[in-house]
Amino acid sequence: MRQSTPGQVPSYREQKADFKRRSREGKKQAARNRKDALVEEHAARKLQAALSATANLSSPRTYEKFRKQELEAEPDPNVIKIGPQEGPQTDFLSCPADMVIYGGSAGGGKSYGLLLDPLRYVVHPKFGAVILRRTNPEIMNEGGLWDEACGLYLPLGARARQDDKSFTFPSGAVISLSHLQHEKNVYGWQGSQVPYLGFDELTHFTERQFWYLSSRQRNVSGIPNLIRCTCNPDPDSFVRKLIDWWIDAEGYAIPERSGVIRWFIRSGDDLLWAFSKEELIKKYGYEAGRHAKSLTFIRSTLEDNKILLEKDPSYVATLESLPKVDRLRLKFGNWNIRPASGLYFKRNWFEIVERDKLPPLMKVCRGWDLAGTEEDKDKKNKEPAATAGVQIARDVHGIFYILDVQYERVSPGAVENLIKRMATQDGLRCTIRLPQDPGQAGKAQIVHFSKLLMGYTFKTRVMTGDKVTRAGPFSSMCEYGRVKVVRAKWNDNFFNHLEEFPPEVGSPDIVDAAVEAFHQLTTGGKNVKSVAPVSIPV
Repeated sequence: MRQSTPGQVPSYREQKADFKRRSREGKKQAARNRKDALVEEHAARKLQAALSATANLSSPRTYEKFRKQELEAEPDPNVIKIGPQEGPQTDFLSCPADMVIYGGSAGGGKSYGLLLDPLRYVVHPKFGAVILRRTNPEIMNEGGLWDEACGLYLPLGARARQDDKSFTFPSGAVISLSHLQHEKNVYGWQGSQVPYLGFDELTHFTERQFWYLSSRQRNVSGIPNLIRCTCNPDPDSFVRKLIDWWIDAEGYAIPERSGVIRWFIRSGDDLLWAFSKEELIKKYGYEAGRHAKSLTFIRSTLEDNKILLEKDPSYVATLESLPKVDRLRLKFGNWNIRPASGLYFKRNWFEIVERDKLPPLMKVCRGWDLAGTEEDKDKKNKEPAATAGVQIARDVHGIFYILDVQYERVSPGAVENLIKRMATQDGLRCTIRLPQDPGQAGKAQIVHFSKLLMGYTFKTRVMTGDKVTRAGPFSSMCEYGRVKVVRAKWNDNFFNHLEEFPPEVGSPDIVDAAVEAFHQLTTGGKNVKSVAPVSIPV
């Protein structure tokens, strides 16, 4: 078609062609709009059908009636239904309290319940929910909250945006995942209107973060402000004090109190409790009723999550393999247990074996915990750090043997001589494992030792996490009797250090060294060949 020059009036033919083109484009756009409308309508119907279980959880009685109707109805193979498992998960979704804390043992289906709960309201266009973790990696890691949310929300027609970690449903409702790594991050929520606020792993958040965001909650959607939380036990978290009424003296949830709703008002830094809003008004006046909030705690147990137990029966064994402190928390839901001396290691866990009765050993490693502090003759330093070196070997059956323990308070120069002397004594078959402190100084130290130990197998790793966490796998192996000790003069000193872990003062030198050697033997190589019994220092 001939194009008109600027300022020239288009000819009739040109005008007619332009009209036809715009008509065609308009019809195509109208067709696309109709198609989008049909898709959205279909998604909305599909969502409504899928959410039938969650949408009818306004109360336990309503849910029981709905459940009876559902069981009597003929199943529709074209409809995917999503709902909670019978038990605490149902109690969590049907609870009318302003605040609900769903906590206890690991594997109870808590995070899934938290993702499921806001789906009851996504048919409302103005509904918005935010589910929080403390850090972003906890959301985006493989198998984390984002992956689980995608698996649940996308089949319901939600559109996912990974850049802001949000899900938009056909109605326009939005569920977002976010994090609060730092205390100051709470100020970013000033003025927000979020009717639904979820905390996944509430014990990872600070008390200030929780209450500040709770006070910022408001909305215009017509849906009541709700706060829903999940957590595993932590005796040092503010949550322990908050749910104290629901926990017995030994630290376990009281079954009869699980799901019982209590009301509270804040008076300064204290919470004043009652069993109803009317009781609060009677005790503290009419204003108390205006500011009262309801809260409950629902206990979670692994046995409640039958789906997990069917799909992964080994999960129970995984929890059983944890150190005692973690096992009592995560498997049995104990809210009182803390790391304390005598809980991680006990003398009677270890079998004493004679040197000449050792089986053929596959791998051997000496782990070190470095210190360069000489004992203060003036006793100004009553607990000087010591350098410890622990030699551990593993046999073909996966049994570990403590072969030798070195423990000396010496100068930095003497530390180098000690390590070099023991390397010569242990022989070339023995791997040497040293910890690396974070930062440039740690790197320089490792470079120095690599030159000092040239010709020997020398390994290192950057220290991350706390000492108690790092000692967990070694503690579990000891508890199950898979670590034996060669009879020697250092036995009592070794056992004393283990039973004092974690120490109230000083550094767990021998334990740290043993953990380094154990970690190397369990993760340090894939292709391991059997060798003759190694030489053992006398």
